[in-house]
Amino acid sequence: MRNVRRFAGAGIAAAAILSLAACGGDDTNADSGSENDTPAPSSAPMESSSSAAGDGVTTADDVYGPGCSQVPTEGEGSVGGMIDDPVATAASNNPLLTKLVAAVGAVDGLGDTLNGAEALTVFAPADPAFDALGEEKFNELAGKPDELAPILQYHVVPQRYDREGLVEAGTVESLNNAGGPLKIEGEGENMTVNGAKVLCGNVPTANATVFVIDSVMMPGTN
Repeated sequence: MRNVRRFAGAGIAAAAILSLAACGGDDTNADSGSENDTPAPSSAPMESSSSAAGDGVTTADDVYGPGCSQVPTEGEGSVGGMIDDPVATAASNNPLLTKLVAAVGAVDGLGDTLNGAEALTVFAPADPAFDALGEEKFNELAGKPDELAPILQYHVVPQRYDREGLVEAGTVESLNNAGGPLKIEGEGENMTVNGAKVLCGNVPTANATVFVIDSVMMPGTN
């Protein structure tokens, strides 16, 4: 692929995605992935289904939020440029998500897993969310993929939702069920996920709807 981020410093085929996410592949090459013995956390079933408000698929006209002004207006990293790419590839081109991309790349095969999924919702921490954690902590986690993987999986829902679908659902289950459900509160531009504010939402990619958020969500803290 063309290069595939709340913790310190730096968001299908049923069970297959979970084993891949635990194993991971270098995000800078989503077509390659090496296996390791990282255990996969308890995860939600990978069968995808439509959200109550629809299939969760959005268009460039549906994008909203104050952070969207920081997204390029043209090119691969723009909203229009991300539509045709699978989510990990699309994120790698977005200037708001460079540290998330680095985190995904630290977990072997996770980029491949995200790109190969049928339908996802991804809550993607923006770069300042990782800055708040500190470089030392980020580097520590990057060196411990068995600890990093469940944190990243906590930001991914194995079903595609748009903003209305999330608000209607109220809570959603991530790939890391052990972390507890993700609680959706507020609505419109005031929507939060486990207290993390949505900066730019309803961002469409080929296989996922992305919500850029302002903090890294830690499993079991909400």
